[in-house]
Amino acid sequence: MLLRICLIVAILGAGAVVAVNYVMVKPAIETAITARDNEKQQKESAQKELASTKKDRDAAKASLATANKSLTDANAALATARNAAQALATKYTDSTNKLVEAQGQRDKLQAEMVKWDQTHIRPEDVPVLQSNLVKATKAREGVEQENELLLADLEVLGDRVKRIEGTNGMDQNPPLPPGLRGQIVAVDPKYSFVILNMGEDKKLLVNGIMLVAREGRLIAKVQIARVDKTQSVANILPAWRRSDVMEGDEVID
Repeated sequence: MLLRICLIVAILGAGAVVAVNYVMVKPAIETAITARDNEKQQKESAQKELASTKKDRDAAKASLATANKSLTDANAALATARNAAQALATKYTDSTNKLVEAQGQRDKLQAEMVKWDQTHIRPEDVPVLQSNLVKATKAREGVEQENELLLADLEVLGDRVKRIEGTNGMDQNPPLPPGLRGQIVAVDPKYSFVILNMGEDKKLLVNGIMLVAREGRLIAKVQIARVDKTQSVANILPAWRRSDVMEGDEVID
């Protein structure tokens, strides 16, 4: 009986201890549960914020890429605009230079027109004046050639006077450069002298003897009477004359 009572007392005491422990532990359990729930909510909230932040970050990256592309396009457009502006500036400068040149030509033509007006020459008179100028030029050239022949005549006459007086040293015949060749460009049959197309430039010497040939045949011999820079005067030697000497005949050493 006593044992039963002790067991009952022990059971009651254990129940009391359990009850007391439950009463004391319950708030801690509830607090732990509440803390766990709060932590879970905070974690879920943090995950949501993280997902939202990641989404915002991706959107920001996309916006930045779009902004960079827009900036690149804007720079390219700016470069194109600058090149176009430079091309227009160059074209404007060229046009300005051409305009200035055209204005200068216009002023020059106007000045020439004023001069024409002062000369009282009509446009239809210009061909006649040009023809007269050509005729005058040819006449001048003829006079110059005639003067040249007269001068050669004078030289020949002087040489003849020297030969008569015995003072021209015609007996001396200096050697000429070997292989020397030229042509007769003028002939004076009256005074028997010719003009050659070579002179000091070919080292021709006064009193030198040269052969006159035509088509490989000997025509005559000439003796140099005067030497200029690019031409010379030569007398036809009567003893060696086989035919009439003509312009274009070849003279050789």
